[in-house]
This record gives sequence, C-alpha cells and structure tokens, in this order.
Amino acid sequence: MFRVKNNIPIDLWNNKSPITLTPYCLEDGDIFAAMLILPGGGYGICSNQEGEPVAGWLNSLGISAFVLNYSVPPKYKEEPYFDARRAMQFIRHHATDYQVNPEKVGVIGFSAGGHLAATLSNCFEKKNPSISDELEKLSARPSLAILSYPVITSGQFRHHGSMVNLLGTETPTNELRAEFSMEEAVHNNTPSTFLWHTADDGPVPVENTYLYAMALNKHKVPHEVHVYPNGEHGIGLASIFNRRNSHASQWRTAAEKWLYMNDF
Repeated sequence: MFRVKNNIPIDLWNNKSPITLTPYCLEDGDIFAAMLILPGGGYGICSNQEGEPVAGWLNSLGISAFVLNYSVPPKYKEEPYFDARRAMQFIRHHATDYQVNPEKVGVIGFSAGGHLAATLSNCFEKKNPSISDELEKLSARPSLAILSYPVITSGQFRHHGSMVNLLGTETPTNELRAEFSMEEAVHNNTPSTFLWHTADDGPVPVENTYLYAMALNKHKVPHEVHVYPNGEHGIGLASIFNRRNSHASQWRTAAEKWLYMNDF
C-alpha cells in the first residue's frame, strides 16, 4: 500500500488566483512516474469527480498525481493552456521535492479537460509571452497522454458549450476554429496517446475521438483507442455497479495495461 503526502493546493501563479495545482504524491523512498489530471466541465467548471477520485486510482497503481484547477470564463482562449503548461513545468521543476521522475510526467484529461490535454500534447512549445523565469525554460511536453471522452474539434462534431466557453460568445473565425481543433494540430512529436469514448455519448460525439485517432495515425504517433457501446458522458472512472456504464469501466484495465507497457 502506497502512502500519499498531504494534498495541499498550490497557488500556481502566486497571485491568490483560483488556479491551483493539488498534489497527490506517493512517498516511500522511491521515484515515481506522475500524471497531470485535467478534469472536465465544458470549460465552465472543473469537475470534482474527474479530479481527486482519478488521483486515487493513479496512486493505487503506484503513480503520483497532480490535479489542476484551470482557468474558466471570464478567462478563455489560451489561458487554460497556459495554466496546463505552467503545471507541467512546475511538476518538472519540483520533481525532486515530490519524488517524481521528470522524464515520466504524463497528462490525463476528461471531456473539455481532454481537449486541454490534447492542446498541451500538441502545442507544448507555444510559450506564455508574459512569463520569463526558470520554469518557463523547462519542457511542457507530456511524456504520454490519456484522453477520456475528449472534446477535440470545433468543427461539425464540436461540443457547443465547451467551444463557447473557450472561444467566447461571438462567432469565431474559421482561423480561430482551426487553431483550437486538435485534430488539425497533431504532429510527429505528439506524445503516445490512449483514447477512450462511448459510442452513444450524446454531448460529445464519439467522432471527436475518431478524428484525433486518425490524425495520430496519419503522423505515425503511437496510440491505442477503445470505444465502448454504452455509457453516459462524464462517467469518470465508470462504476462497474452502474449497468449502463459497466462495460465502459473496462477502460481502466486497458489504460493500466497501456501505462505498464509505456513503463509508467
């Protein structure tokens, strides 16, 4: 059984903002892989059920975790990405303090948090123009990524609420839509990715996962995709005791095997 250090939220920007990074880090004299957790919530909130419970699951696998409470309106566009970028750099900068291997820091995102995880996976070299400190010099590229029923596109299969919260209430230009459509952003250095979705997801159509998987395949990025026939949107860890969601609960076993195969 792994022991977990006190999970005291960290003010990520040191300005008394609501943007916090909460560590759930293991301690037993070892060095651990870690995952940055980006909860969903349509870019309007950060869901609790896709934060601490996910950290607990990762801890049970011997992986440390950090839950990010990122920007939501009135902040939007690049602001959530800059939060996620800063969080990844913070984890690496303080790797020794948290007994984390800086070469093994991945990201897991749910729904809109999946879009943010994909943004970090593809746009990690985009710097924050207002920051120039030691952390900003560190790589923000995730070692790997898990995208859970992710929002991906701002095109035909978009989740309208997420895109309004992210891009603003005015009709975005085609250029802006393309910039935040992550199937258009994949490149050869996008990290290895595990995706899962349910085929009957209403709010975020499964086509989001298909579009991203096809982009990964085009650029020969290693990836694994699981689509389950049933399951509500936002099911998080997916309880085996909920008949409708029980099939989708298999994602955890599949992800655990994938993490093991990726030396996490």
